[in-house]
Amino acid sequence: MSPISDRSRLTETLEISRILTGLWQVADIEKDGTTIDPDTGADCLAAYVSEGLDTFDMADHYGSAEIIAGRLLSRDGARRPRILTKWCPPPGPMTAAIVRAGIQERLDRLGVERIDLLQFHWWTFEHPAWLDALHELARLRQEGLIGELGVTNFDAAHFNLALSDGVPLRTNQVSFSLMDRRAAGALADVCERHGAWLLAYGTLNGGFLSERWLERDEPDSVADWSKMKYGRFIAAAGGWPAFQTVLRVAAAIARKHGVSLANVATRWVLEQRRVAGVIIGARLGEAMHARDNRRLFSFALDAEDRALLEDAFAATQPIPGDCGDEYRRPPFLTASGDLSHHLAEVAKPFQRLPAGPGAERVLTGSSWEDIAGYCRAQRIGDRILVSGTTAIAGLSRAVAPADAGAQTTYILDRIVASVVSLGGQVEDIARTRIFITDEADVLAISRAHGRVLGDIKPANTLVRVAGLIGDHRVEIEAEAIVRAATSRR
Repeated sequence: MSPISDRSRLTETLEISRILTGLWQVADIEKDGTTIDPDTGADCLAAYVSEGLDTFDMADHYGSAEIIAGRLLSRDGARRPRILTKWCPPPGPMTAAIVRAGIQERLDRLGVERIDLLQFHWWTFEHPAWLDALHELARLRQEGLIGELGVTNFDAAHFNLALSDGVPLRTNQVSFSLMDRRAAGALADVCERHGAWLLAYGTLNGGFLSERWLERDEPDSVADWSKMKYGRFIAAAGGWPAFQTVLRVAAAIARKHGVSLANVATRWVLEQRRVAGVIIGARLGEAMHARDNRRLFSFALDAEDRALLEDAFAATQPIPGDCGDEYRRPPFLTASGDLSHHLAEVAKPFQRLPAGPGAERVLTGSSWEDIAGYCRAQRIGDRILVSGTTAIAGLSRAVAPADAGAQTTYILDRIVASVVSLGGQVEDIARTRIFITDEADVLAISRAHGRVLGDIKPANTLVRVAGLIGDHRVEIEAEAIVRAATSRR
């Protein structure tokens, strides 16, 4: 494999540096209440631009990063920086007004009329408003407020669902490194199928993938948020001995090519399928490492290098779940660790309503619930009965009409949301019944079912029927038994 370009063209109008400078550590620097002077911060960013690293990644919660980037954009320069930012709203109703207000705040902080790439994050897919938000963002893109649209920390199933439902997503930003190789599987397959791209962060595993940690003992504690987070990734991947195995091989490859260990780690990610760029964090005002980072375009990993790394990977364990699961389910691999308390504070997707003596129910707003006189789910005692559910967004629109697997993903989200809203949890689901129209969809539907319920393995029946209403390819009903001994969300 020959050296690769240092630029990526995501669309006809958006070209980015393949090394993006990540500004998440602005929040870490400012966590004690101090704020970086915008002009001083902009001077630091300008130094990156002068080295050809003109693309910056930030978010609404990265301290004053958007303000600093806005100050840089206000200056005249031969090379206009590319700004990627994120909107990470709390789960709740996603009306047109709420979405517009979230984007307008990004525009105001950046001081621009259009965001180059707006990335959307959603905490829990049990709350269905995420798809409404993405379609509203697509409308704002048509208005010209957003150049291109992406997401962050979406798993393969939900990224595919959004794309299959017609959302014009260009990118998905996820963790990807020698220690976290989840993105190389199903998510890369989705990108290839839809022509989308991956933006990889965590490629240096919080700085652990460097000579500094080679043959070192595991630290008792670390001070910055990034290392707290990626220390958990190392533990999940098999612990410090497994990490050192990978580090030794990467160091040997680095010596062979006359580059740094960090160059090898970054180059490996850049050579993976559908990776448009890697995001390397910067602590403004400290060493920028720009020249060293650019050296990764001067060499390529050969077959021997890749084989050695594959052998080293055998000493590790796969990071559990899919991309983004570290924010949504155990084991939580974040700087603060267990996020179950945070997710417990998220409002339940559907309102719990009385349904007669000893019974409760939830409604999802489907027009058919009123027309036909039924509820989405009803709880009687410890039993929750979920009605036959199809992939409906809004009042009646069929989601992803050409993709049975995507419809199944959306349906199971609605079923789990109904169970959770009535005081149960996904582990309480004891039976599912699946109705399909096309035998060719069996595998896609079954895989989607297994992704959500594979560890639980409820009793299940799958039946092919003559037809379903409209563009629905699959319908599922479920039953759950709430076990008193299990903890509640």
